[in-house]
Order: sequence, then structure tokens, then C-alpha cells
Amino acid sequence: MNLSNLKPAKGAANKAGKTIGRGQGSGKGGTATRGHKGAKSRSGYSKKIGFEGGQMPLQRRVPKFGFTNINRKEYRGINLDTLQELVDNKVIKDAVTFEDLVENRLARKNDLVKILGRGELKASLKVTVHKFTATAKAAIEAAGGEAISL
Repeated sequence: MNLSNLKPAKGAANKAGKTIGRGQGSGKGGTATRGHKGAKSRSGYSKKIGFEGGQMPLQRRVPKFGFTNINRKEYRGINLDTLQELVDNKVIKDAVTFEDLVENRLARKNDLVKILGRGELKASLKVTVHKFTATAKAAIEAAGGEAISL
């Protein structure tokens, strides 16, 4: 070992990133690369979500109107023709439960299901879901089935 082949210990020499704010002699002192004045130069600065540099933010420019009912219940609508299709494909025989609809990906496990009256139902089915329209209930009963609300 001599002066020509000295080198620092492994992992000791590489500093992570540039050292700033350590006086003028470092070349990165003074403003510490933050520029002069303004919000971004101050300590504790964090930009608010949606901040547009003082310009009126989009969410305040866009008109808002109407009323949103927080108690609204969203139902997944399934028509009679869809139920008839399941019968034709021999997926269901005589009873349709909410679990069957989830299994066949017509609804998700947290959905509320409502049977709607579009189409024609020929099969006699015992349908058990959350709600029915008047026309759907009449059509199910006319076909010799039963409509049971959960």
C-alpha cells in the first residue's frame, strides 16, 4: 500500500444527493436552491390539493346544482328476459335466489337487486330478491311462479 493506491473504505465515499444549505462556501448555501421569496421557498410549505397558483381552482369554477340524497339506495336491475335466458341455458331450474345471481355474475354480493319487467318469462320460477316492479311481479305470477322479497 502506498499513496498512489489509497482509496476510502467501501460504502464510505458516496454521499446520497447534494448537500445544500451549509453556507456560501459549499456553493449551495444562501437560498439552498429554493430561489428567492414565495411560498415554495418557505419551510413548512405543502401545496394544497387542487391548488392552481392562486387562480380560481377548477372545483370552485364548475357550477354545482341539485341535491344528492345521502340515504339513496341503488338497485341492480335485472330484467325478466335475462332470467328466461338463464332458464334456457339450463343454469337455473325452478328457483332463483340472490346467491344464484351473484354466482352467475349478474350482481355483486353487496348489491341490492330489483327485478324489472322487460321481456317475457315463460318458466315458472320462485324468485327471491330485494324488490320487484309491479309488471315484473305480475309476469312472474302469471307464469305460475312466486315473487318473494328479501
